[in-house]
Amino acid sequence: MPGNSQRKGAVRRRGKGNTAGSGGRVRRGLEGKGPTPKAEDRPYHAAYRAKKAAAARRPSGSSTPKAGRPGSGPEWVVGRNAVLEAMEVGIPIRAAYVAAGTERDDRLRDIFKIAAGRGTALLDVPRPELDRLTGGTVHQGIALQLPVFEYAHPDDLLAAALDSDREPLIVALDSITDPRNLGAIVRSAAAFGAHGVLIPERRSAGMTAAAWKTSAGAAARIPIARATNLNRSLRAYADAGLSLIGLDGHAATSISEVPDLSGPVVLVVGSEGAGLSRMVREACDTLASIRTSESIESLNAGVAAGIALYELARRRVGGLG
Repeated sequence: MPGNSQRKGAVRRRGKGNTAGSGGRVRRGLEGKGPTPKAEDRPYHAAYRAKKAAAARRPSGSSTPKAGRPGSGPEWVVGRNAVLEAMEVGIPIRAAYVAAGTERDDRLRDIFKIAAGRGTALLDVPRPELDRLTGGTVHQGIALQLPVFEYAHPDDLLAAALDSDREPLIVALDSITDPRNLGAIVRSAAAFGAHGVLIPERRSAGMTAAAWKTSAGAAARIPIARATNLNRSLRAYADAGLSLIGLDGHAATSISEVPDLSGPVVLVVGSEGAGLSRMVREACDTLASIRTSESIESLNAGVAAGIALYELARRRVGGLG
């Protein structure tokens, strides 16, 4: 009879598909909890305690190197040859580290000698700590941390050039991305009497360790300004009476044929591959090339800037002496 629970088969057996619902209690309980924190961020976890202990062992003033924009944070120089070269050219140093028990050789002894002469303290740290500080690079027991580079403001660079007893000469770089090219141009700018170098904030190499080394210390002798908008700064320089001369490998006029190079000038150098961007090209008063033999299509940006700066210096008041 229907409804008779005594009849065989009348009682429903519970299965997986017939479990009672929670009424939404579980779902509501999980709402708003967010993602699970990392182990090192949970105070009760062993990883959190290990992180705290490592921070307590860290030498005063040190920090873990982080990736970022060129020139946006401290740079590291690691390895005996690199550190020795950096100290020989007088790169500024924020902190110097040597791993405890590092085997001495002639390079390390030269590093110690230069450090003593400059009054640079070498901090003795355990090798695992130096591994951590330098991000696991092959440091050979020695590493330098450089300070964050202090860029000048484009307006201050212009004001200093206008106040000088020489005609203003500024080098502007349009998206030079190789730090070694940047360093070479800074070195040439200092050698041939430029008042400073202007670079854009984005899509450009900054004053990294590689740029510092290539400049051979020249970055400490002339200001380097960084513009948030290169075109706007170039227009301001033009409004102040400076002539914008852009280097262009396809220009019909040679740099040696440009008139009035002895006046106030901004020499604009384009990127290694694309050259001058469209807006920068249009802002220039003159486009000039450097004549080469037909077998060479173009010159390295650093080399081209050096040649152009030599020609500018030769034509300006006082020449090259």
